[in-house]
Parts: sequence; C-alpha cells; structure tokens
Amino acid sequence: MADWDIRKLRILRTLHELGTVTATAEALHLTPSAVSQQLTGLAKALGVTLLEAHGRRVRLTGAAHLVLRHAEEVFAQLERADAELLGHLRGEAGQVRVGAFSTAIPALVVPAVRELRRTHPGLAVTVRETEAAAAYELLAAGGVELALSLAAHAPAPRDPKFSRFPLLADPLDVALPAGHPLAAEPALRLADLAGEPWIFGSSGPWSQITVAACESAGFVPEQAHAAAGWSAILAMVAAGMGVALVPRMALAGGCGTPDGAGIALRVLHADQPRRHVVAAVRRGGEGAPGPARVLAALHRAAAAQARGRTAAGPPREAPGTVQSP
Repeated sequence: MADWDIRKLRILRTLHELGTVTATAEALHLTPSAVSQQLTGLAKALGVTLLEAHGRRVRLTGAAHLVLRHAEEVFAQLERADAELLGHLRGEAGQVRVGAFSTAIPALVVPAVRELRRTHPGLAVTVRETEAAAAYELLAAGGVELALSLAAHAPAPRDPKFSRFPLLADPLDVALPAGHPLAAEPALRLADLAGEPWIFGSSGPWSQITVAACESAGFVPEQAHAAAGWSAILAMVAAGMGVALVPRMALAGGCGTPDGAGIALRVLHADQPRRHVVAAVRRGGEGAPGPARVLAALHRAAAAQARGRTAAGPPREAPGTVQSP
C-alpha cells in the first residue's frame, strides 16, 4: 500500500492552488528546496511522477491530479474528525452511559436527556435501569460513566473510587386507605401509625428506608405484606390492607397520579422523612466534559423537581398505582 503522507499531500495541494514552488514555499513558511524535497519524497512513496517541467515552472501530472482528487476526500474527512473530536472534548458529542434506579429515570434522567437533546444533540445518553444498591457496582465495573443511587446505599464517604454529588432530598409521604380514621388527621405524624400494618418490600432499599424512617419516629413497623412494585403496594393500601411510605418522586416524575379510588396521600409535616438521591462518577471522571454536562442537566432536573413541589404544594388525596421504587 502506498504511503499517503498528509503533510506532503497538503504541500501538493498548495502547489496546485498557487502554481509555483516559490509561492508554495512562502505560503507554508518553507524554503523552495524543502518543498521540492517533500514532493520528491511523496512521488517516490506513491510510485508515480507528480511533477513535470513546463518551461521554467513545473506542472502537475495526470497522476498528481488523481492523487489530489482522493486527497480532497481525505482532507474533508479529517476536518469532520477534527470537528467531532473537538465536540467530544467540549462535551458536545460522544456517549455517556447512565445507570439509575426506576423512579429516578422518569423524574430526573428523562428531563435531563430531553434538555441535552435540544442543547447538545451530538451527545448521546444511554440509560440502564439498575437497583439503587447495585449502581456503584455497575459504575466500578465500567458499565456506566454516571450512576444515580440513594445516599443510604453509598459506599463509605472516603471510598477513593467514587465522587458523589447530592441531587435531591425526596420527601416520603404516607399512603393510607381513604376511609382510615387518620386519613383526615390535620397534624398527622409518623408515630401515629406505629400500630398500623405496614406494606413494604421484604428486602432491598425500600425495606431499609421504611424501617429506618419508622425507627427514627420511635417504633419498628409491623410488616403485614411485602411487595416491591408501587402498583401492588398501593393496590393493597386501597384495599385497606395496610399503610405505606411513598416517595414523592415516584408520583411526580412521570409515573402519573394513581388510578382507582381508595388512597389518601398525606404529608408528614412534623417529621417529614426523606430519601436522598445522589449521582456518582468514578473519581476523576467528573472532569470529563460529557459526564459533566449530563451531571449539570441532572442538577437542573432535580431543581425543577423541587420547584414543582413548592409550586404545587403538598399532595392531595389521590387514588391508585405508580411504579416501583
């Protein structure tokens, strides 16, 4: 295969444009002899004659014009590569893989992706749903560049593998059957529900979050039923089978308001429990332009989520079903 030296091809193209070796040398800040040597080397590498004498000047041969025709395509492709590489370096192109737990996807990830599609269409964001507790394993293994998890499942704060960024404090409201005696209690507290049958997962993050919130209120919840999906949990609440804590992000993040009758959602104003959503990257990865742009968009989505809650006020009585935590 011939040796297509890009630098020498540029000299040949300049000679074609300017017509003389002297003008080419001046334009490229070379000596005329250096131009001649470079073109002689290119001709030898390609195995063709590129120049022929024409009086006191030289002119390009048919082979030289053929070489230039293909060289122009190479130059154009290099320009595109330069532009794409510059975009990648600026975080305007490339791919960022995001791992997130299910309720974070409609509430935070989807709004961030929508914004980035509008502002940075060359930056592709791919999403992988994962359990909150497994997000760090996926991140450490290189499966994603950015992970959304819960602070309760973060490794030790001094773990040198990760950099973490708080995104959102997600309030937990309580779902009661609509006819429950405490459904209209004006100053409902979590401790008021100490004697109630509770519905939450048998293991995993939601089990831990529910138990921790209740223990902070001074009691250990009696688990009457176990379920991981919000449709199952809220269906049982609507049937009067127990009460459950519901993350507000699950309702406000695109999961929709619940369907069917029978659910009263109440804000626990006095002792509002929360779960803390965090984003994480491998340490040092926060400086990469692509992940940095996605992280900034996630921060804006989280701020919009918080503003929306403030504007809408506390949730009213709402019937129904949403997605899993």
